[in-house]
Amino acid sequence: MTSGQTDYFADPLGGLPDAAWDEIAGERFYSTALWLRLCGLPAGSTSGGLHVELPGGGRAALPIAAVEREPNPNSRWQDLLTARGLPSPASQGILVGARRGYLSHVMTTPGADRTVAAEHLLKAVRSLPAPRADVPPAQVAMYLTTEDVLLLRACGVDTVPVALNSDAWIAIPEGGREAWLRTLSSGRRTSIRREMRMFEEAGYQVEEMSLGDAHEHVARLLARTELRYGRSPDVEALIRSFRAQGEVAGEHGRVLLCSKEGQPPVAFCLFYRRDDTVYLRAVGFDYDRLDGAGEYFNLAYYLPSQLPGVRWLHAGISSQEVKAARGAVLRPLWLLDLSERSVLTGMDEEIRAHNAGFVAKLRASSPIIGRALDTGLWDAFS
Repeated sequence: MTSGQTDYFADPLGGLPDAAWDEIAGERFYSTALWLRLCGLPAGSTSGGLHVELPGGGRAALPIAAVEREPNPNSRWQDLLTARGLPSPASQGILVGARRGYLSHVMTTPGADRTVAAEHLLKAVRSLPAPRADVPPAQVAMYLTTEDVLLLRACGVDTVPVALNSDAWIAIPEGGREAWLRTLSSGRRTSIRREMRMFEEAGYQVEEMSLGDAHEHVARLLARTELRYGRSPDVEALIRSFRAQGEVAGEHGRVLLCSKEGQPPVAFCLFYRRDDTVYLRAVGFDYDRLDGAGEYFNLAYYLPSQLPGVRWLHAGISSQEVKAARGAVLRPLWLLDLSERSVLTGMDEEIRAHNAGFVAKLRASSPIIGRALDTGLWDAFS
């Protein structure tokens, strides 16, 4: 770095103190200092934080990572674009957004002009050097909301965003779980009540504790889940990883640990809480010891919905039908190439055709999914 130039890769927050970063992040959990420090733990990319001062006061910010060999397949833009039959920038470059969590935002301090903020952030992103001098710079934003894509395109990004996935949000009304159940069809309510009753009758005990206290159980149960799906996890590596996550997360990383009296835990649900929203992260099971009593649904949805003051369950990507059947709204998540000379420039027709096909496939996969799509947000680029 030259004198006077900010080192945005000094740490996962680009050198800002946690409190200053969180003032910009606000309620957006997957952009908070805590989450970005967790994202900075694994090897493979250098996590950073891009932040700019705005005219008239205030700041704007984006999480970024300098990518050479991205270990997370859901963040490998080249693979994702190629699989969609679209050209891609080089695999090395700047990832705009968090490396985990799959939800990215343009962030500003309260009261700042978001258009001005986006203009300054876009200029700063395009000024970042490529991780390798011999590779053309790529600056790719991933898992953006429709709102933020529209904002960046209004500031000079001329490529059309590419649909990546759907983001599931389950609203929990005033009145908690019972009020939520009343928003569902009578058939679905009956099914859910049966699953809850089965779980209660199985005699399970559920204890909430910090990830730090539960990290070994979480690692071992997740390893059992991985084995069920044909993967061969390194259990000791998982233990080390969750221990490190627990040390960073403190009391914010929460675990529902499920067991029977006098027996080792049989299942877990890992989540984070931010104000009135629970962010569901992972579940794991010792399948050979389950009673078949709706353990997954109870731990992943029904028990978190009972936590005091919860108004939203953020259930994230994948398993859309399961989530839609429990009242989730499915919002789009987009990839947007921010590079000035993007290989996607001029591909508007092809990208929109992909996006339309992506939505059509979701609709065709299940009537439940079709009804859960937030159509206006999806249609913006189809």
